[in-house]
Amino acid sequence: MTFTKPNRSPATFTKNRVEPAPISGICVTCLDGCPGPCEVGRSALRGREILYPQPYSKVTAGSEKDYPIDYSHFNIQGTCVGAIGVSADSDHATFPSVDISTEVGANEKIRMKVPYFTGALGSTDIARIHWESMAIAAAISGTLVVVGENVCGMDPNSEFKNGRVVRSPEMERRVKIFQQWYDGYGGIVVQYNVEDGRLGVPEYVVEKLGVQIIEPKWGQGAKDIGGEVKLPSLERALQLKSRGYIVLPDPEDPVIQEAFKQGDFKEFERHSRLGMVSEEGFHKEVERLKKIGAKHISLKTGAYRPADLARAVKYASDAKIDLLTVDGAGGGTGMSPWRMMNEWGIPTVYLESLLYKFLKRLEQKGAFIPSCAMAGGLALEDHIFKAIALAAPYIKAICLGRASMTAAMVGNTIGQMVKKGKVPSDIAKFGTDVEHIFVLAAKLKEKYGKDFERIPTGTIGMITYFDRLNAGLQQLMAGARKFALKYITRNDLCALTREAAEVSGIPYAMDCDQEEVNKILG
Repeated sequence: MTFTKPNRSPATFTKNRVEPAPISGICVTCLDGCPGPCEVGRSALRGREILYPQPYSKVTAGSEKDYPIDYSHFNIQGTCVGAIGVSADSDHATFPSVDISTEVGANEKIRMKVPYFTGALGSTDIARIHWESMAIAAAISGTLVVVGENVCGMDPNSEFKNGRVVRSPEMERRVKIFQQWYDGYGGIVVQYNVEDGRLGVPEYVVEKLGVQIIEPKWGQGAKDIGGEVKLPSLERALQLKSRGYIVLPDPEDPVIQEAFKQGDFKEFERHSRLGMVSEEGFHKEVERLKKIGAKHISLKTGAYRPADLARAVKYASDAKIDLLTVDGAGGGTGMSPWRMMNEWGIPTVYLESLLYKFLKRLEQKGAFIPSCAMAGGLALEDHIFKAIALAAPYIKAICLGRASMTAAMVGNTIGQMVKKGKVPSDIAKFGTDVEHIFVLAAKLKEKYGKDFERIPTGTIGMITYFDRLNAGLQQLMAGARKFALKYITRNDLCALTREAAEVSGIPYAMDCDQEEVNKILG
């Protein structure tokens, strides 16, 4: 079975002339005279530009690899007996009564109205453009929103003193938008990497902007290197190199400058450095963050090898941090090398199965167990249920990256179409104005009155998507007779293949409930 399509993808605008060889992805007959529409051919023309999904800053990209096991290889167990969390009464055990609120944290808890939050929105243009919509939606929905890495360093208007940021209008904008709509649930998380740490971003956002949740980042599921963005001008490339970033090709090289001016290439790349994790260094950093006033500390780690997941679990436990987010391969990003996104790292189901085993071992030793969240290609209510159940009782929330942004982008696009009077016919059947197209618009208008005009249609789209998730999750939980998240267990899943059962420890469907079945049948 072939799990990927090497040498061609719509993500890189590449294709084969004829059917490819399954291993190399090169056409079975590579024809002399072909202009080379495949990745090898296009790389012969544009080189490293073809590493990345296109068009840059207009897309988010997710792996197209068909992993041997994913969440579809599990089904949710339902039952017709009883109810847990409410009285077993048909008038009380209804799906709208299911409680999907959650909380994370070590000491003082962060309360959330919903068990999911946004992925990190960093320094790419697509994240910046849609920040307002997503931050307001998160605040209104009562969940977390994450400011990703490199925002201060990438802000062209940032001000620095002795190499440390003292003002970033873009970071101020992001924090203030969320704070204006915040009503006591969820919170704004600011993530930081090597460059952010050197620039003093944690100190700046805590001391100057009142941010309470700080997240050191070890990595993510979409790639195992630092963040990248494209830079469209020489001036921008020089500015970011002066701020300490790795910029390729070197914008200070006269030959490169001349080649850029002649149009030989159109953009530079900015890269972040690799973090160097150590146990002592992590604990020192957690203590430092507490001293500067961070109220809550989260850790984001990626789809690294099992030993690194063990490090994340052990260090998070020893430091008693508030949240550990584990991001599996196959998710998405705004800017990652395409083949890397498909071919590196441990996929989400495998990684969560390891996470469960590691946390269980620590719990058996009496260790502190941090609140955990899973990420990596999750989008709909069944994903949320399954990801909570697969490592229950340790998973308290799910991180939705691309899915949240997709809802916001669609909401924004339809809003622009309404303004221009060009609503597509398949949508116009609902109406041609915001209140008729977006099913929750009238409810939001009633709640917020005049402030409704300040709510972007991207926000309305994301809130409406969240409302669908809420109803769908409540229905799945009611079918399992679990009326609050804390009652979900691994027993609420069955594996559909022997391989999925072996990887996860979830019983194969034909082996479930055998003890109870024997009691019933005698």
